Amino acid sequence: MISQETKNTLIAMQKGEITEYFVYTNIAKTIKDPKNKEIIERIGKEEKAHSEIWKKYTGVEAKPNPFKILWFTLMNLVFGFTFTLKLMERGEDVANSAYSKLVQEVPEALKIAADEEAHEMSLIALLDEERLQYVGSMVLGLNDALVELTGTLAGLSLALQNTKLIALSGLVTGISATLSMMSSEYLSARSDGEEHPFKAASYTGIMYVIAVTLLVLPYLLFDSSHYLYALGTMLIIVVSIILVFTYYVSVAQDLDFKKRFVEMTTISLSVAAIAFIIGLIVKNVLGIEV
Repeated sequence: MISQETKNTLIAMQKGEITEYFVYTNIAKTIKDPKNKEIIERIGKEEKAHSEIWKKYTGVEAKPNPFKILWFTLMNLVFGFTFTLKLMERGEDVANSAYSKLVQEVPEALKIAADEEAHEMSLIALLDEERLQYVGSMVLGLNDALVELTGTLAGLSLALQNTKLIALSGLVTGISATLSMMSSEYLSARSDGEEHPFKAASYTGIMYVIAVTLLVLPYLLFDSSHYLYALGTMLIIVVSIILVFTYYVSVAQDLDFKKRFVEMTTISLSVAAIAFIIGLIVKNVLGIEV
């Protein structure tokens, strides 16, 4: 016999386990690599087994959370399975604290807690996702694009004071810089003996193009005279990109999110401020009116 409080806790945990079983199953269906597919299916089966153990105590058939299943399935499509699984396991860490309170009434809780904490994380550590092999190339492309384009667009905003001219200049600069960065990354990866230098260059180029598109977009949307509005929107986009990408890398590679976010944001906004001042000085010194 167990108390009603313990039963309610077990029902919630049972629901969580069966929900995660469906999440793992859905993710496994999208994976082509047999090794990764087998690992994820294995974790899913363990989650289902845990749910069956809780069922012996609760005596109820817990239904999965469809919204959570949908959310993590979409996260997998956008950010990949390694990020999604590690993010899901982070949420499970909070639930694991409840295991210590259940040991007296449910002896099997201790074993399941150890299984959740050690076994599943060791399995996830074995996952091999291609995009994470090229995080260095992605970071290089994104960092360079954010720093260079943020500075360029901020400087041009004061120098040209016309959103259409700024967008034109930004696109030309961005496209040229993308090709330059891809070439440099290809040569660098090849000289380092990497097996797929073109893939490394492609990831760098993809991140650069995404950054260029998002940063130039405000200048295409605002009227030609509202360059300061476009500049402000562009800076918000910069911080948002840094926030999302830094969080992705920190979760996927178990790194310090706050430190990396503050560092990258400080660099990008500092360069924008300096370029903004330079644009103002150049405009006044040269007496250029557009």
